Amino acid sequence: MKLSRTKVFTDEQYSVLIRTYIFPLIAVALFLGLWGISASQVQTSLGQLPGPTAVFQQASNLVDEHIAAREKEVSFLERQEKRNAAKLEKDPDAVVKIRPYTGKATFFDQIFTSLFTVFTGFIMASLIAIPIGIITGLSNDLYRSINPIVQLLKPISPLAWLPIVTMVVSAVYVSDDPMFDKSYLTSAFTVMLCCMWPTLINTAVGVSTVDKDLINVSKVLRLGWFTKVYKIILPSAVPMIFTGLRLSLSIGWMVLIAAEMLAQNPGLGKFVWDEFQNGSSNSLGRIMVAVIAIGIVGYMLDRGMLMLQKKVSWDKSVVLR
Repeated sequence: MKLSRTKVFTDEQYSVLIRTYIFPLIAVALFLGLWGISASQVQTSLGQLPGPTAVFQQASNLVDEHIAAREKEVSFLERQEKRNAAKLEKDPDAVVKIRPYTGKATFFDQIFTSLFTVFTGFIMASLIAIPIGIITGLSNDLYRSINPIVQLLKPISPLAWLPIVTMVVSAVYVSDDPMFDKSYLTSAFTVMLCCMWPTLINTAVGVSTVDKDLINVSKVLRLGWFTKVYKIILPSAVPMIFTGLRLSLSIGWMVLIAAEMLAQNPGLGKFVWDEFQNGSSNSLGRIMVAVIAIGIVGYMLDRGMLMLQKKVSWDKSVVLR
């Protein structure tokens, strides 16, 4: 008697597997091949344009530098603890000093610095844009009044904002013991000014297009303004609000790199600028690593916003594409 063989995958599962994994892998392989061939044909003042292999080598070097820096930090702290312990053993009343490690920031340190800066600007922008968007979305007259101002400020480049922000921060933020570096505040406020507009516009549109039947229900129930906004307006407008937040975060991440370059605030932008100014034979490869890292982080930020939207929204059919 013959035993029937069961299929491990159905035809539909094979099709999904090919579309989900095989096609993207083929596209990546073609991209890497074209990149390698094109790079070998380009000569710059710093040498040949790095291909995938050279960039991977520089990425490995940056990882090794980060590991070495962490080992130096641990060694520094251990030596300090031993000196302080020996000093206290001789004199229990001795005053010991705890010095922080001040070694050069690594590539990965600068990634986290950029993330901290961009989230600072993004959160400030959201705290301003969402309330204004809700208020303007509830009033057509107010929306018409504020719309010209939004359309005027929305297209302004971060390169135009940066000198103004730098002068304002230098004039206002005056302290003998500042909590934050001025360059950090300059970058964060520049991000805020450039990325708030998509959130404001999408929030206003989302609020203004809430189903009128829901608004009528709130009137019948005689809900207060805050209750109506919290119970009816916001849940209905969440998809549009998150569309604006995703756009704002993407714009903020792009703006940040330019702001860090010009403000010389530690981060990926400054890393790219320093490597460009360095002009060594490895600089191009390290800049390419930074460019790829910027793209990967931007992609992860967008995925994160989509996952957050799916978690807080009543509509659980959000597709992570």
